[in-house]
Amino acid sequence: MAASLFDGADRAGHSGGVSGALVIGEAVLDVLVAPDDDGDGGPAEQRPGGSAVNAAVALARLGRPVQLATALGPDRAGGLIRAHLAAAGVVLIGDPDVLDSTGRAEAVVDATGAASYSFDIGWSLPADVDAVDVPRVVHVTSLGPLVDPGGASTFDLVEALRPHTAVSYDINLRPGITGMGADVRARVEAMAALSDVVKASDEDLVALWPDRLPGESATHLLGLGPAAVVVTHGGEGASWHACHGADWSTGGVHALPADVVHPIGAGDTFAAALIDHLWPLLAAGPDATRDALGDLDPPGWTAALTWAARAAAVTVARPGADPPTRDELG
Repeated sequence: MAASLFDGADRAGHSGGVSGALVIGEAVLDVLVAPDDDGDGGPAEQRPGGSAVNAAVALARLGRPVQLATALGPDRAGGLIRAHLAAAGVVLIGDPDVLDSTGRAEAVVDATGAASYSFDIGWSLPADVDAVDVPRVVHVTSLGPLVDPGGASTFDLVEALRPHTAVSYDINLRPGITGMGADVRARVEAMAALSDVVKASDEDLVALWPDRLPGESATHLLGLGPAAVVVTHGGEGASWHACHGADWSTGGVHALPADVVHPIGAGDTFAAALIDHLWPLLAAGPDATRDALGDLDPPGWTAALTWAARAAAVTVARPGADPPTRDELG
């Protein structure tokens, strides 16, 4: 895939400008089974989801042009996700019907509020995804680089686009699907090394390196090459860790008040809103992007994380992954 993407005249990277965002990752039908008044399992609530779908919809609702490279099946669940994406203005790349059935994530909540989870998720990329125009930013999320055969194709695509675009990576681990072995850590590190901005939750970092504090793990990731690592800390807010040459910057913001209905999609919304705020700094090619991000001062990072936290606060106050529009954020 990587060998064919820029055959000929180094095409889209220098032949007509740079487009919007390309999001790469899984699409999932979220199925929630909650207890009814008698404490038994009530009717299942089905919602389009998956980290990449949530992030793509969040970016589109903020007014950014978005394309999505994902995998679906030719079934009702795939149709629901297609309609959800179309309503938000997200354009699917190629023919995503590459799975026998669309991925599902089922959560069964008992009378105490505890949930048990089961997953049936495959991951691949459309065969013609290498025809994509060069985007302004590539956003890779969650299972994208971690589950084959799509994982290997994701690395090929990002490596081919890397010289011409900015790269954002939201680690967003799913240990129940991938496990937490050395291969997962190696793939996370390899994608981080290709990225300009890495976003992770503190839970992601503890799962990856349980013998380190999240700040130490963020510093480790920063040393692999990105210009910045942003860490979310749930109700405690978020922090940034940035490096440009010998200049280091770190700091954080508080979480914004929110009446939490469900946290699903909050991290995906945060990542999308962070990209949205940093959009003017995401230049063509890694050197220009990293220089621009490296020049961002602490007030600039504070503003970026505050914007992302505002968007996430709206999402958690709604059922399902329902990110805000730009008008809703004011």
